[in-house]
Amino acid sequence: MVPGSAFLAAGRRVLGGVTLAAFLLLLAGGAWLATGGRRTAVRTLVDTGSLMWVVVGLGVLALLWAVVVVAGYRMLRPARMSGGRALVGGLVVAAVVVAGVAPAAYAGRLVLVQRDLIAGVFDDGESATVVDTPDPFGDQERVNVLLLGGDGGEGRDGVRTDTVIVASISTETGETTLFSLPRNLEELPFPEDSPLSEVYPDGFWAGTESESLLNAVYRNGPAEYPDILGPTDDPGADFLKLGVGEALGLTIDYFVLVNLDGFSQLVDALGGITVNVNYWVPVGGDPGTGALPDAYIRPGRDVEMDGPTALAFARGRFGLTDYDRMARQRCTINAIIDAGDPVTLLAQYQELAATTQDIVSTDIPQGALDDFVDLAFLVKDAGVRSVVFDANLIDPAYPDYDEIRQIVEDALAAPTPAEQEPDTTAPSTPAPSSPSEEPAEPTQAEENPLTDVGDACAYDPEQAQEALDQGQPPTRNG
Repeated sequence: MVPGSAFLAAGRRVLGGVTLAAFLLLLAGGAWLATGGRRTAVRTLVDTGSLMWVVVGLGVLALLWAVVVVAGYRMLRPARMSGGRALVGGLVVAAVVVAGVAPAAYAGRLVLVQRDLIAGVFDDGESATVVDTPDPFGDQERVNVLLLGGDGGEGRDGVRTDTVIVASISTETGETTLFSLPRNLEELPFPEDSPLSEVYPDGFWAGTESESLLNAVYRNGPAEYPDILGPTDDPGADFLKLGVGEALGLTIDYFVLVNLDGFSQLVDALGGITVNVNYWVPVGGDPGTGALPDAYIRPGRDVEMDGPTALAFARGRFGLTDYDRMARQRCTINAIIDAGDPVTLLAQYQELAATTQDIVSTDIPQGALDDFVDLAFLVKDAGVRSVVFDANLIDPAYPDYDEIRQIVEDALAAPTPAEQEPDTTAPSTPAPSSPSEEPAEPTQAEENPLTDVGDACAYDPEQAQEALDQGQPPTRNG
């Protein structure tokens, strides 16, 4: 079972010593990759060229394993053996060969899946807002990534981006601030030097108010001006990068779009997720027509959800506000990250990779992935804060973009979480309102709108109990 031991037992000391030394070096290399060399391992996993060499290496190792086992057996096999002993010996040798070759073959298949995933998602297509360079971050102090959640799917006309979040990441420390914009933000501005500023001098407008909201820019902008930005594989994302960047006073470097069509398959592939629910969350329902939801998700701590339930949790808006949904979507993302334990990822990786490739698109070039790997290791230890531009902070119907830019500037200049006193107060999320209830009037911007991303995801027993005491709201089926 130990490579080289059979050679040593047969008196082939040099051959046995070399084989055993190579085996020990291989084990040491694997231990290093799992500990101090993790960054190198992750860099390898995002490089399609390196992944191909990994496949070749695994094939060579599997072949060498088989050769060493068979050769060692032949050296130790007695000249004369009974038929029964020869059969047993052959079966043992075959089992040992399979024990080494099968894991290598499985690992090689997973590496090929990873290679296809990287090549499929990071396909280095055309972009009107990205220039691929050898040093993508350069001397930038921050990298800004636009995170979009689209609602494309069966029965839906085009894609609306109901989730719009900008992750602003310090390239030196990894400190990250998320800026969440409401779907109903109006008059999205564009940079003065952009051709979009000429056709939308007063902010984005597509004929009617409902078609001119932030969540409609991705679909309606390119539909009206399909070639205004030049060659690009995703004009809607370029529209939003320019507009959201101008609104926040930031330069948006890249985007990542996750389409909710296929989201439930992703959650099911992970074996489900667990979230805290502090109020009744509608499943379906139409706020526009007043059609009641089919059901409600019951309040509770650590509620286990399958894919369809998680999708309803992230999407439900009947009787609630967009800001409630924005908070739940962030919680859903956190829950998906928590559900991704190594055993589950390994067992379901092929399904996860296929689902991810179907629902994720981005303009991050493959050449920038090494830099993002380094950045990810910093982010992991730096913590994440968020600013939610809700009705308590801005008026989405009449946004003051100078004020928004000032809030962003102040947030990025604020002390890091390590320098702040921890906030242990429980969050308070509004209880469901009736569909006819008017939204709260916007108030003066808070002095410090920065919060920890986990606050909205904590369980609030008082709020949950109050919701339970009030009983489940009415459903379509009574």
